[in-house]
Amino acid sequence: MNSPLWTKDEIAAATGARIGSGFAQATGASIDTRTLEPGDLYFAIKGDVHDGHAFVPAALEKGASAAIVSEDKAPEFAGSDRLIVVPDVLEAMRQLGRAARARTKARIVAVTGSVGKTGTKEAMRLALSGQGVTHASVASYNNHWGVPLTLARMPRETTFGVFEIGMNHAHEILPLTGMVRPHVAVITTVEPVHIEFFPSLWGIADAKGEIFSGLEPGGTAVINRDNAYFERMRAHAYASAAGRVVTFGEHEAADIRAHRIVVKPDHSMVEATIFGQPLTYRIGTAGRHHALNSLSVLAASYALGADPALVARSFAELKPPVGRGERTMLALDGGEALLIDESYNANPASMRAALANLGAVELERGARRIAVLGDMKELGETGPALHAGLAEAVRANGVDLVFAAGGLMKNLVDALPQSLVAAHAETSAELVDAVCAAVRPGDAVTVKGSLSMKMALVVKALKERYGASATAHALKG
Repeated sequence: MNSPLWTKDEIAAATGARIGSGFAQATGASIDTRTLEPGDLYFAIKGDVHDGHAFVPAALEKGASAAIVSEDKAPEFAGSDRLIVVPDVLEAMRQLGRAARARTKARIVAVTGSVGKTGTKEAMRLALSGQGVTHASVASYNNHWGVPLTLARMPRETTFGVFEIGMNHAHEILPLTGMVRPHVAVITTVEPVHIEFFPSLWGIADAKGEIFSGLEPGGTAVINRDNAYFERMRAHAYASAAGRVVTFGEHEAADIRAHRIVVKPDHSMVEATIFGQPLTYRIGTAGRHHALNSLSVLAASYALGADPALVARSFAELKPPVGRGERTMLALDGGEALLIDESYNANPASMRAALANLGAVELERGARRIAVLGDMKELGETGPALHAGLAEAVRANGVDLVFAAGGLMKNLVDALPQSLVAAHAETSAELVDAVCAAVRPGDAVTVKGSLSMKMALVVKALKERYGASATAHALKG
């Protein structure tokens, strides 16, 4: 039987909290009553929209072992003996995160990058799970509350820890990597994401390079050798406590190098070398970007001491999650259409990757590639040009129809031949009926845009109208 996640004494030592008599130990940790499990600690964090203290009664009723509340709010719950009272709830969660990191003997890897963080983290989780007890970030829990929560949830029996670290502004990664203290730190790539908040791409490279500042002495920095800002990132690694830099990519000097990538409709094949040793493997997701990110997983796993052959074998089991490339078949009268759900978020690099994946789908004669695209946010003054620049990728990947949502996407619409433009609207909701009516048997439809554009509404409507089956991986290829 596993030991409890946190005992009363451990919490007291880490936080100095005043702990109610009804609490003895916790088996988990949560900040959301919707997903809270009996035995979880509930952190009543004050967010941008809601104050978690409003949900303390619900958390306790649902079986939380205790609720961690702030000193000024504690009198509201005076009748409960399952309170843990602290000056600041978020800081208490950070303190427990640091305590979890201090007690663990796990080998830790941290992942950042403009694109591919979550997919790489999930591939890393899968790859390492077969070689030891692996703990990893849930979804995209990569910010100032997601990272400490993931740390606080880490069981003491963990063998490998995988943490995703994100940022919108400079200096946001610094405190998070300092908390995680990884043995291996990975930068997937540097692209114009959140460029609105930076003077240049150099600034983004510097912000991503902050991840190396938290490396344990002698740790390993893993860097994309193909990226234009490789030297900048390597300089950050050399300025840290890293004992080694390992590179990945298609560049001839890369330590983990892809010599050949073949993208099929429902999978990818990679022929690579690891420090000169050949390795061929299959990835259960389609796309060059997935193939390239798999190289970073191999590099990090190698640095952690995992078996590269077993890691490569695990890639065959990868499946894209909802909103990040999930493929489903829509049942139309007379046949099926393929829906590729990329609706979770978007930036110029991931948008081009999604269009490339759409272009790789093999269609029957007369079938069409349809792209339903929403605005890419946080691009600042470069936004109009970056949207217009997608026209090249639309044409190069054989897209037959484009539905566009948002003011910025008007720049793409204006840059395309009108024969390719099916419709343009300000919101995704306004496109729903037109997209549903346009899809025909044999078609392949990709839906993508920034999260605020709510492109998932289109995905939901297509699934509800035509049904959806998880059989997309049976596509011809």
